[in-house]
Amino acid sequence: MQLDLDQDGYLRNLSDWSPKTAEQLALSVHITMSSAHWEVIELLRQFYAETGVSPAMRILVKLVKKNLGPEKGNSIYLLTLFPDSPAKLAAKIAGLPRPTNCL
Repeated sequence: MQLDLDQDGYLRNLSDWSPKTAEQLALSVHITMSSAHWEVIELLRQFYAETGVSPAMRILVKLVKKNLGPEKGNSIYLLTLFPDSPAKLAAKIAGLPRPTNCL
């Protein structure tokens, strides 16, 4: 399946997202999706649906901590799932725009 991506690899159209698309986007950044990945992706998509914002790292950590518990709501845990830049990679896989505060 050919995806319509911008120059940074983010979906151009949010409506093109599906779980299958997420799997393809994850593989493009060398991530194999697990249930732990999915719970973060679902949380991100819900947050975006409510706010229209792709959260930067600090907000993502708080969001995960509030909804998934303190053992998952920290940057070290998120880095194990989404190496280098959890907020950017998770947003990309979730089919969301690049977080505005991420370099």
